[in-house]
Amino acid sequence: MFFSEALAQAPGAAGSVGGFSIDSLQQFLPLVLIFVVFYFLMIRPQQKKMKAHREMVGALRRGDRVLLQGGIFGQVSKVVSDTELSVEIADKVVIKVTRNAVAEVLEKTQPVAEEAATKAE
Repeated sequence: MFFSEALAQAPGAAGSVGGFSIDSLQQFLPLVLIFVVFYFLMIRPQQKKMKAHREMVGALRRGDRVLLQGGIFGQVSKVVSDTELSVEIADKVVIKVTRNAVAEVLEKTQPVAEEAATKAE
C-alpha cells in the first residue's frame, strides 16, 4: 500500500540540493536553534561558574575564612596538598576537607609582603 506511493516519486525532486531536500534542512533548523539557545542560556554560564570556582579554590591559602558546602564556617589552617585543606571550625578542632568542598571564600587574608608594606606606612 505505502510502497507503491513511495516508488512513484521521481528521484531528485524539485528543490533538492546535493541529495538533501530543502524541506529536510528546514526540519533540522528548529533543533539547531534549540541547541544554540541551550548553549547560551545553560551550558556557557555553567562553564563560567565552574571556571570561577576553580580559580577561587586554587587561590586558597592559610588564614582564609571559608564556608564549606555542608554549611560549616571555618578558617583554613593549613594547605595540605593541591586537593586537600585543613580547616579549623572551632578552637583546636581541625578537619581535613577537599578543596572542592569549599563553597565560598568569606574573607581573604593579605599576603605577608602586603601586610609588611601596610604596617610600614
